Amino acid sequence: MTVSESVTGVAAPMGDRELDELCRAHVPLVHFEVRAISSRLPGHVFTDDLVSAGMAALAMAARSFDVSLGVPFGRYAVRRIRGALLDELRSADWATRSLRSKVRRRDGVHDALAASLGRRPSDVEVAAEMGVSVAELERVDADLHSSVVLRLDVITDSVGADAVLPSSSATPEAVLVARERAAYLRDAVEALPERLAAVVRGCFFEDRPMRELAEELGVTESRISQMRAEALKLLRDGMNAQLAPELVEAASGGAVARRKAAYYAQIAARSSYRDRLTLPEGMNPAHETYQAV
Repeated sequence: MTVSESVTGVAAPMGDRELDELCRAHVPLVHFEVRAISSRLPGHVFTDDLVSAGMAALAMAARSFDVSLGVPFGRYAVRRIRGALLDELRSADWATRSLRSKVRRRDGVHDALAASLGRRPSDVEVAAEMGVSVAELERVDADLHSSVVLRLDVITDSVGADAVLPSSSATPEAVLVARERAAYLRDAVEALPERLAAVVRGCFFEDRPMRELAEELGVTESRISQMRAEALKLLRDGMNAQLAPELVEAASGGAVARRKAAYYAQIAARSSYRDRLTLPEGMNPAHETYQAV
């Protein structure tokens, strides 16, 4: 809930405590979006600035959210967070738009020549195709390099060189997100219809052959395969409904839509945010069920 109801039935603004609880419950959204956008950025981009921008956007989204819009808060907040991250990236980009445009044009010409020549083109060939001198082409590279070096200088001056070195260990944020996903997977399995849950446990957790499951449930092996696929789709949609609602396909009205909505609600109600931060017993993120979903 994002608003409290007054005695007249009119939605009233939340208090500071409710706003704080709403933000805390959706903090993983910020880290999820930062990781998603960071995977497409150069390695020198400092993600702490993105996290700060995302947290500020989450707080603003909580204060401006209107439940009468009929949109889940998570979906509403994600749009605000993504916009804030893009604004932060634009403000932190040391390279000008004109320089970026020149780089894109150079890269396009380079790729086209490589495809037609069947080899890596020389700087002379690229410059000739672009209609510029080799010196101008080299100046584009130098300007782009300067923008990267400047950004690295800012990072090392403020946080130290160790902060930009690659690390093989997971960050605390990544650990928490992995725990939450694993807990949602556990809850999604437990909320499945009984026969589908039996297939998932048998196939993935107990490593039982389909023939044995078919005999136990009184169906054919091909039906077990169908039930397995059906269960995985339900699990995927159930987890997305909690972590990324925009990825869930909108179902048309009717009994199917009601059953799916009830399933999603069961997953959400099975554990609290605090409970999900503790990795469930035996539910390792490396488990094949986790990977399949």
